[in-house]
Amino acid sequence: LRKVTFQQPSIIPPRPLCLTVFNDPIHGHIELPPLLVKIIDTPQFQRLRNIKQLGGGYFVFPGASHNRFEHSIGVGYLAGELAKALKVKQPELNISDRDVLCVQIAGLCHDLGNKTIMFDHLVKANSLAQEMERYGLILPTDLTFIKEMIKPLKSDDAEVLWLREGERHENKSFLYEIVSNKQNGIDVDKFDYFARDCHHLGIRNNFDHQRFIMFARVCDVNGRKHICSRDKEVANLYDMFHTRNSLHRRAYQHRVTKSVEIMIKDALLKADHHILTKGSGGTTLCLSKAKTDMEAYTKLTDQVIEKILHPCSSSNEPTPPPLEEAREILERIMSRDLYQFVGETKVCTDVVTLDYGMKNKDPINTTYFYTKANPTEAFKIPREQVSKLLPVCFAEKILRVYCKNSASLRDAKFCFQSWCHENDFVTEVTLYSVGWQ
Repeated sequence: LRKVTFQQPSIIPPRPLCLTVFNDPIHGHIELPPLLVKIIDTPQFQRLRNIKQLGGGYFVFPGASHNRFEHSIGVGYLAGELAKALKVKQPELNISDRDVLCVQIAGLCHDLGNKTIMFDHLVKANSLAQEMERYGLILPTDLTFIKEMIKPLKSDDAEVLWLREGERHENKSFLYEIVSNKQNGIDVDKFDYFARDCHHLGIRNNFDHQRFIMFARVCDVNGRKHICSRDKEVANLYDMFHTRNSLHRRAYQHRVTKSVEIMIKDALLKADHHILTKGSGGTTLCLSKAKTDMEAYTKLTDQVIEKILHPCSSSNEPTPPPLEEAREILERIMSRDLYQFVGETKVCTDVVTLDYGMKNKDPINTTYFYTKANPTEAFKIPREQVSKLLPVCFAEKILRVYCKNSASLRDAKFCFQSWCHENDFVTEVTLYSVGWQ
């Protein structure tokens, strides 16, 4: 990191604006304002350094070692870029510097965990309220606005009352679509993790988020303002959702990835009451209760795996049997003795869901576009005008079965095939030994 000082041209004596430069492998050299850096330099945010972005995927894709820390910084940067691009292109929107800063903070803090409770704890524990006011925010109004952007309501219908409490009126409803877009799923969170995950997974990313930001424009739709795209970008947006689906199929829901994650879950369940974390007031909480205490939750990271694998005890007392069982499960992961994949079948129950981000709906049906000739009028583009080769179904649910004991794998495959046959489920049982891929 290095600090760069810029002088703002003005008639009055200039006030130096110190921006911190981060060298990001995805977005290059990016600048963040001082308030965001102060948030980054807190224990609650630094915790994200020790949480893998793709969880068990790191055991399948050796390059997927990136963490929530850099992803959150990337989202904070892109949120600011989109907000500033709209501000420059459409000054009539009256986007203030205060709005931009709130949007940046929402992007930066969207992945802190436990909904927005951790964000409240971060502000309080580090006495940041006064700092926020010093940089122009109005509290508690802007704190509410930030939290509403992190976890927004879906109210795209003009007949639905405007229920936001962050004092941004309906004429700024588009700001709620930047970080977490409940309207159609097109937001900067996806922009960053598409680019970042593809980079570390070694998978090609066909979506250009910089192009989207360049063509983004706010239009009025039934009394609400929405972020719209150029009409010629509709095929690219379908590519974006196809990229999402492809990442789920090839990485996030990879058979071996899910096997590893099931094993980690089993280990954590067994170790639950034997890994204690100190919370507020000196209380100690088990793993499953630590999320209710933000001081304890701050200490919960992927390092709990190391605590189970290498327990540190100052006494000569033997390791409790459940903790020993948890350690054995994790050692199986390290030695690639994984739960064996038995088979999978498409069912109507919610097990593994693969979709375009809007369940069984076409997300483009809730996306608005504009033309070069008329940039103020928003409209929808019917799928028939895009291509006849687009998917008809946008979601499917898959039931997968794994066998914990490889000695029973053959019997498990036979039982699974028989069960599928009895229930008229189609199945393809893959006969292979679990390896890196």
